[in-house]
Amino acid sequence: MSLSRFDGQNALVTGGGSGIGRAIALALAERGASVRIVGRDEKKLAEVAAHAPGKITSVPCDLHDAVRWEQLINDGPLTDILINNAAISIPTNLADPQDKSLAEVMAVNFGSAWTGCRAAARSMAASGGGRIVNITSVHGRMAERGSTAYGVGKAALEQLTRCLAVEWAKHGILVNAVAPGFVDTPMSRATGVNELETDWFRTQYLASGRIPLARAAQPSEMVSPVLFFASKDNTYVTGQVLLADGGLSLTL
Repeated sequence: MSLSRFDGQNALVTGGGSGIGRAIALALAERGASVRIVGRDEKKLAEVAAHAPGKITSVPCDLHDAVRWEQLINDGPLTDILINNAAISIPTNLADPQDKSLAEVMAVNFGSAWTGCRAAARSMAASGGGRIVNITSVHGRMAERGSTAYGVGKAALEQLTRCLAVEWAKHGILVNAVAPGFVDTPMSRATGVNELETDWFRTQYLASGRIPLARAAQPSEMVSPVLFFASKDNTYVTGQVLLADGGLSLTL
């Protein structure tokens, strides 16, 4: 897709310390943007920033803290591009009255995007426009046992994308989303085992043909669609969710 330059633009990437967020931050910096990366793991953020001194700034922040997150945006440079990528996944047991997964997951996967969009939009509107890209997931429209909270959060983020595209078009703010399928990121190793290397994944998704491209994606493969949505080359696409899932959503 786009090989646009982002010189003179300020970008903010949540979850920029690893996986998809890391790949996006490095790509934006390589193309001239000044990038702030946000997340809880200060060490990982610093490692990414070290790859592009002077272009990437590490900003540690626990995105559960909506007040701190909003203040971080308001106190920083005007935001031209916001990438809401941060996400957590906690197994859901709906039968357990003590299950807290929905509140935990929604606070980061949806709540941080909600807060970030509202805060960033103020500077975008004042400067004549901007671009917001939300990283959602095929889980936003496909159900998997044990992933109810994660799926609900991603579905809400998709709808937020559409609603904000309508609300903020008059300000020149274009809002879109990219929905990855299985991607080889730290989240795929959340249990201590890389689920993409298990017999379950190979049987259920590769050998069965559920993923027509017959492999998981690498984080770098999510960069091109995000850069197009974030760029000034994109002048007329808003409110869209692009599925980047190797064809998973097409199969039964």
